[in-house]
Parts: sequence; structure tokens; C-alpha cells
Amino acid sequence: MATRKTISSASKKSLLPWLGIAAIVLLLDQLSKIAITRLFHYGEIRPVTGFFNLVLVYNKGAAFSFLASESGWQRHVLTVVGICAALFILFLLKRHAGQRMFCWALALILGGALGNVIDRIAYGHVIDFLDVFVGNWHWPAFNLADSAICLGAGLFVLDELRRVNK
Repeated sequence: MATRKTISSASKKSLLPWLGIAAIVLLLDQLSKIAITRLFHYGEIRPVTGFFNLVLVYNKGAAFSFLASESGWQRHVLTVVGICAALFILFLLKRHAGQRMFCWALALILGGALGNVIDRIAYGHVIDFLDVFVGNWHWPAFNLADSAICLGAGLFVLDELRRVNK
């Protein structure tokens, strides 16, 4: 019986750092979105460098504005998908809490997914403001949550490649 409690306590303790990372991502994402909406008008562009602008735009769709022109159903579907993904990530974090790179990836994705879910619930769209471009070609605007999701996906791929090479 004591062994089970020890294992359970160790599992809960090892989950906390990953939840902390996700919480930091979520906090930075939401604070940056609050700041940008208070400092910018919709569509306002402020050049930062020769390849990067700050611009306030709203994305009613998914990544790269996929489904953005739909009638509104996508808000609910993408919110449910984000919540389901977050629950699955929590399951994976609890199960694999000792695998550092894998859990870093999951924690970054979790924080980013929840950041965008909060936007969809609160505003009906995701607030994007980072605009990267080359010449006249612009990537779709994105935010810190999207950046964390991409970084997490990259770490996930790196972790899998590392695991395959062992």
C-alpha cells in the first residue's frame, strides 16, 4: 500500500513541472494578446524590421487561416478539438512524465492549444499579431501560442528521431 502512495506521489510531483511550463506559455500568450489589443487597432501595422511587423488581426479558422471563411461552425469544432487535444496531452504527460524532451514538447503544445481555445471561447476568434514576410510574401499572422505549438511539434519530431536512432 505504501508503495502505491509513493508511486502516485512521485507521478503527481513529476507532472507539475510540465503543467508549469504549459501555464507559463498560456500566461505569456494571453498577456501578449491583451497588450496588442490595447495598443493596436484592428489591421494596424507597425514595422519592426525588414522582415517582421506587428499587426492586429483576427483568425476565425485554424492554422494558416484554414476554414476562416466558413460560416462560424468552425469556432465550436476547433474549440472542442483544442479541449480534446489538451485532455489527451494531460493523459500523455501523466503517463510519460519522466521523458523530458517528449514532455517539453507536450507542455508547449498544451499551453499553446489552451491559449487559442481561450481566445475562441472569449472572442469567437484567435488574436494574431506576429507578421513575418520576405519581400511582398507574408506568412499568415500568428501569435505566441502558435509559436509554442510549432516549437513543441519540432521537439516532438526531434525526440522521435532521437528515439529511432537509439
